[in-house]
Amino acid sequence: MKVLPNQALTTIEKSKNIQPAHGWEHCELGEFIQSIEAGKSFKCDERPPSKSEIGVVKISAVTWGEYSEKESKTCLNPNLVNDKLFINNGDFLFSRANTIELVGACVIARNVTKTIMLSDKVLRIQFKYLAPRYALYFLRSQQGRAQIEARSTGNQESMRNIGQQRIKSIQVPVPGLREQHRIVARIETLFSELDKGIESLKTAREQLKVYRQAVLKHAFEGKLTAQWREENQKKLETPEQLQARIVQKRKAHYRGQLLSWEAAVKVWEENDKKGKKPGKPSQHKDLAPITDDEIKILPVLPYSWRYTRLAEISRIGSGVSVSKDRKLSDPVTVAYLRVANVQRGELILDEIKKMAIEKHALPALALEKWDILFNEGGDRDKLGRGWVWEKQLEPCITQNHVFRASPYFASEFHSKFISHWGNTFGKDYFEKGGKQTTNLASINKTVLSMFPVPLPSLEEQEVVIRALDDSMSLIDAMDSEVESSLARSEILRQSILKKAFSGQLVPQDPNDEPASALLARIQAEREAEQATPKAPPKRKAKTSNKAAS
Repeated sequence: MKVLPNQALTTIEKSKNIQPAHGWEHCELGEFIQSIEAGKSFKCDERPPSKSEIGVVKISAVTWGEYSEKESKTCLNPNLVNDKLFINNGDFLFSRANTIELVGACVIARNVTKTIMLSDKVLRIQFKYLAPRYALYFLRSQQGRAQIEARSTGNQESMRNIGQQRIKSIQVPVPGLREQHRIVARIETLFSELDKGIESLKTAREQLKVYRQAVLKHAFEGKLTAQWREENQKKLETPEQLQARIVQKRKAHYRGQLLSWEAAVKVWEENDKKGKKPGKPSQHKDLAPITDDEIKILPVLPYSWRYTRLAEISRIGSGVSVSKDRKLSDPVTVAYLRVANVQRGELILDEIKKMAIEKHALPALALEKWDILFNEGGDRDKLGRGWVWEKQLEPCITQNHVFRASPYFASEFHSKFISHWGNTFGKDYFEKGGKQTTNLASINKTVLSMFPVPLPSLEEQEVVIRALDDSMSLIDAMDSEVESSLARSEILRQSILKKAFSGQLVPQDPNDEPASALLARIQAEREAEQATPKAPPKRKAKTSNKAAS
């Protein structure tokens, strides 16, 4: 019998300083395993089975949560169907092959309605003299998880495996059966209370999302600044006045581009027209006015605000495709932003990649401070997603899947006002205007150029953003507290399990049968089984060749 004496714990248990309680024993899990069954490797269709079909369990059905019967696939080997492999209510399922986070995950099957078979990666374990839920909670504890991870093999970053003998070798602190059941009952009472708290925290998290959207809605409907606007209305620039100033800025910018182009052409001619002739800058073209149909689906603005198109108040530019095969005459290596860097309301700059481009193209491609970034596409929810560039590194350009809008009046508050608008109300606009292929969605420069944007005075835009920043900071702080509480709840869950398996969770009863008596009974049953002579296998009668003939 493979029983560890109290003074000879495994290295893992010594490292955690866990001592068995009075009447407990440390022994291998295999001492209590009556049987381990593995399924087969079936040819399957990944879709769930219909009522008339046989299913095979997926490894995604066995996690650290509840058994999920819908995580199954359809068996295409009807000749291999075996009634003995069907999963039943109460079965203890163990994931012997999975990712490093999920190898060894176990559940007890409940609400079984379909005919689903075990796969070769999911085991069914039957215990004797060990409460299944006691085993379940131990294997989910940090002590159990550490042993599973130490015993699993395979690539650390992909699929891991743990064989049946290694499962049986896991060391378990075991009390008598009555104490096992009391421990399980107490764990589940405490977990039930903890789960109620977690549910409340998740509800609070969802409410914060709703509150965030409500604050943004009020901001762009002018409600956050209603009183301020009323008090300052005589001092404020009208949208028409602001638009007229933007037009003057736009014309001045074009004249500057034209002068730079003429100078570049002169240099090109002086160099005997070597290389490609510099391209003439394109002049702004008036865009179609915003239609009544567009206005109907947009928020109602305060009387002193107006809608305008994004390309009327900013220059729309795109980036460069990444290509190692591009031939460059005068290359320069620069950092560039990808879709992954441009999130909704923030930039993630932990990993910045670089590419080589023509040196003469850099001035036109380089991001300027307060440029507004918009994702071209990817998944549908990424359309138009973006935030404001604050010149965190220089020079930096964008990949061709990231657009930029450079406002003619470049400022922090003007750019953040436009970007917040794009991340909220713009989401529906981009989804409706985006093109959908089999796996990807995208918007083009025209769709982005035509994007309707509210245009209050620049002064009011600053007030809106300051109010939004204050509200968002408060929401972020509350959201951070919720996330911290959720993290603490998992720590508390593990603390409960640690106490449970060190004999500190429930009072011990001196009248309980000790674990040593359980082990003695297991040993006696095995010895009796071994002493019982097995009936010899029946031999088939041989047919002589003469008789056969």
